[in-house]
Amino acid sequence: MRIKTALLGLLSVLAVTGPAAAEFPDKPIRIMAPYAPGGNIDVTARIIADKLRDVLGVTVLVENKAGASGMIGGDVVARSAPDGYNLMVAANSLVDVPVIYGNAPYDWKTAFQPISHIQAVPAVLVVNPSSPIKTLADFIKIGRETPSKLAIADSGVGTTNHIVIELLGDATGAKYTLVHYKGSGAGIGDVISGQVPAQLDQINSALGYIKGGKLRALGVSSAKRLPELPDVPTMKESGVKGLEDFTFATWTGLYGPAKLPPDVLAKLNGAMAKVLNDPAVIKRFADLTAETRSSTPEELAGMLAKEEATMVPLIKKLGIKPE
Repeated sequence: MRIKTALLGLLSVLAVTGPAAAEFPDKPIRIMAPYAPGGNIDVTARIIADKLRDVLGVTVLVENKAGASGMIGGDVVARSAPDGYNLMVAANSLVDVPVIYGNAPYDWKTAFQPISHIQAVPAVLVVNPSSPIKTLADFIKIGRETPSKLAIADSGVGTTNHIVIELLGDATGAKYTLVHYKGSGAGIGDVISGQVPAQLDQINSALGYIKGGKLRALGVSSAKRLPELPDVPTMKESGVKGLEDFTFATWTGLYGPAKLPPDVLAKLNGAMAKVLNDPAVIKRFADLTAETRSSTPEELAGMLAKEEATMVPLIKKLGIKPE
């Protein structure tokens, strides 16, 4: 009778409390890279995924879902359960793209939870090595004297690559025919094969091709020359009027859907701090000319707010629209 009474008591407790909740994470995590493979976002996602596997002790997968300049993949994450198992790597264009398209499937301010800043990297203008365009000054001259004659690839409407081209044109009076891809990898392939004359890309996804002699770099958007490419001048050094103070960097962050539980957010942010302070990860990014820096969720949210305050007015001024 005593045993029966004890069992009944235990069952009643279990009925009230239920089974113990599993501690996050206890299953694979997916990181969305909302562009085609091979570009800055894809490379960044795969580097952090490799280390997050060790830090969190679960499988971390990277999924590419390109389209609408990142909004298709972004929408998948925005609609996913806020449990920490569906994340996304995105650049500053998370703010810019919806303004350009005007029909985004989400409001980035309410759809996503910032987790941590990841890295920042300058842009580079590249051409095929056989191109007669030898310098950035040559490139700008063509765009001024024969507007829209020269085609240049980017990784999609509203991406930071696209924005840099527009900024260059606004600063110098040059104009080009823009060829928008679903990521930078395909564009690089077409520049190498001679299908497109030039591309504006993040340096980390183009560096290997430049060092391998498959692309020629005309200029980088960093404030100083890069140690990895000491012979490539900065855009400020081009001697082109309007570019005397021209610098630009693409920065990336890790995001989840809105309403992540505070404990899950804290664990992901802490994990990213470990990842981005790991010497091996720092070196992997540094080898690609990217500078790593973790942040609090609030700091990343502040970066988005600054992007909105500075770039959105410029986008509207330049009238940048999908083509």
